[in-house]
Amino acid sequence: MLKKGLLSLLVILFFTHCKSAKIAKNLTKNVTSSFYKNQFTGIYIYDVTADKVVYNYQAEKYFTPASNTKIFTLFAGLELLPDSIPAFKYAVNKDTITIKGTGDPTFLHPFFKDSTALKKIKAFKKVHLIVDNISDKRYGPGWAWEDFDSYFSPEKSAFPMYGNVVNLQNENDLNVAPQFFKKDLKITEEGYGREELENNFYFSKNRTRETEIPMIIDSLLIANLWNDIAPNKVAIIKESNIHPVTTAYSIPKDSLFKRMMEVSDNFLAEQILILVSSTLSDTLSSSKVRKHILENQLKDLQQKPRWVDGSGLSRYNLFSPISFVEVLTKLYKEIPEERLFQFFPVGGASGTLKNWFSGKSKPYIHAKSGTLGNNYNLSGYLLTKSGKVLIFSFMNNHYLHANNAVKEKMQTTFEWLRDTY
Repeated sequence: MLKKGLLSLLVILFFTHCKSAKIAKNLTKNVTSSFYKNQFTGIYIYDVTADKVVYNYQAEKYFTPASNTKIFTLFAGLELLPDSIPAFKYAVNKDTITIKGTGDPTFLHPFFKDSTALKKIKAFKKVHLIVDNISDKRYGPGWAWEDFDSYFSPEKSAFPMYGNVVNLQNENDLNVAPQFFKKDLKITEEGYGREELENNFYFSKNRTRETEIPMIIDSLLIANLWNDIAPNKVAIIKESNIHPVTTAYSIPKDSLFKRMMEVSDNFLAEQILILVSSTLSDTLSSSKVRKHILENQLKDLQQKPRWVDGSGLSRYNLFSPISFVEVLTKLYKEIPEERLFQFFPVGGASGTLKNWFSGKSKPYIHAKSGTLGNNYNLSGYLLTKSGKVLIFSFMNNHYLHANNAVKEKMQTTFEWLRDTY
């Protein structure tokens, strides 16, 4: 009986080895083809149930991750933020409420439209607002200066309003939000944007597409925006005799994370790290959060990344495919699959993957993309036809192909894995 059992085990191991060898051979043949010759490529695939590395190709090397960085930001938020977002901290003294920002990006945001702060101040005659409790600069390190008026590059701040952008729509009538900026908007024959050093905006009379243009954030602007919606009530102060320690909460954190991941929102990603820092210190600092996470929750990573921002806008970021898979694995083991997968764009169905990686009968990819000029990466979860869950990171840097050509090659690989493994 013992010999028979041993024989069965040997047979299973033999076929398992043959299958693994076949997968490795096929993937290596693809990734070493002439298409990949003049670029940098790294792939890491892990079978979470079998606790087995399925494939490793240059996965220990460092790559520019682009928005794959948001996976680390998601991890930080899930680890350290409470179930609802800390909207602000406050203290009350008679008819005055003192409010200190926590970095919550949802207040009057075009998508979330949170009004927690407005509701809170209604009962008070005076509002003192502290907004200088942040050490982050308005832009992250390595961000491109010429993107100052691009929708994907809003400034960071301690108390964001309206997503720190001016929202313009001109389908039937011109709508400007916040209305405060209508006087600063110039209608032009073509183009749209903002002057580099002033909050003076321009917008083509023929443009109908909804457009977001970042504001220049300072304490005077915040005071003006507040007084536009709560006249003669709000004053910006540097410090207070009463210390705001009570926390008010806004929306469920999962709603914030899902939006950040699904549409790859850089502003939300940056503010999430600032939000997390509010749970660690009175001074808002995304760099302290990154340091804290890497030295504690992620101290066991095989390759410590160079992690410089929350969004991945910076080319200073450097991550390995192994690191992404390790973090994705931690998330998979800690969070129920149904909740976890809802954060990620779905191949062929939603967000940044709506037009790629679709399944024949049902979705099989739940993953975060990362795109910068000449870089495309995808990291997440692949569901095979046999019911297995593969956690993967497929990183492509410094190519001269069209992005779609790179995606087509990746899609072929993913479909083969789905049908074969």
